[in-house]
Amino acid sequence: MLNHRCLLAAGLFLCLGLPAAAQTVGVLQSAETMDSGTYKLALAPLMIFGEDGADDEFGVAGRAGYGFTESFDAEVKLGLFENSTYAGLDGELWLLHGKDNGAGLDASLTGGLHWIFGSDGYHDSMGFDLAPMISGNVSENLELCGALDASFESVDDVPAGMDDSYTRLHLVPGFEYRLSDVADLVGEVGIGLNDDSNNYAGIGFAFYLK
Repeated sequence: MLNHRCLLAAGLFLCLGLPAAAQTVGVLQSAETMDSGTYKLALAPLMIFGEDGADDEFGVAGRAGYGFTESFDAEVKLGLFENSTYAGLDGELWLLHGKDNGAGLDASLTGGLHWIFGSDGYHDSMGFDLAPMISGNVSENLELCGALDASFESVDDVPAGMDDSYTRLHLVPGFEYRLSDVADLVGEVGIGLNDDSNNYAGIGFAFYLK
């Protein structure tokens, strides 16, 4: 009986300690990669909505990237949240060019990894990210985007006998609006598709320099 109580207590502690709120810095881009030789800097406030009585969590997500070719770019990511700090990097491969296929539809695949450093009793974790993405212009300046954003998490310092891994999965509709040759307005909502994925919303700006 004592062992069962200890296991239950450890499970409750783990559930309370997981960095569940600061789960993502979003996608916040279209399926088109940056032009070769272009630098990118993006900044976006995010609100992650708590579930089952949990508080909402506000954060700020930043990205800095570079276009290595006409079909591949890479970015470093940083997210500052109330209960944790998110740091990561990813690469995006532009698979389908809308200008070439006649349908005007772009498709890409993004993959990367990240670390979440918890505070106030929240656990640290590491994850691998994978996000297939599509987008297309509906006007000269407005592009609608959609992604299936998955992250496969591994939690540090989990009590013995408890599961130390879980998966985040979001359906992410969004937009990218061209403000000028060097700036875009970007926004999205993330719809959690499993119990480990909170809904979120974010909007911000992306700036480009060549």
